[in-house]
Amino acid sequence: MFINNLFETPHPALPGYQSEADDQSTMKLSDLRKTRLTLAHLNRLRMASDVRKFEHEKNIEKIQGQYKSAPEAGGAGGLSI
Repeated sequence: MFINNLFETPHPALPGYQSEADDQSTMKLSDLRKTRLTLAHLNRLRMASDVRKFEHEKNIEKIQGQYKSAPEAGGAGGLSI
């Protein structure tokens, strides 16, 4: 697989991630004033934060499953006299 193939295939934007429609605001040298944060901006930031938090928790669960200790031997199948 070539790296160009990764960028040529269109991937749909997942909810909470940046979409291409939102990426049309490039700053110019003549733009001296700060842009104001609107409620829509804050909502997108909160959604992105929630998505990152959810993905981090899923990764932590996966890592804990990989590195948990093995069950003790001789539990259910051993003979007890």
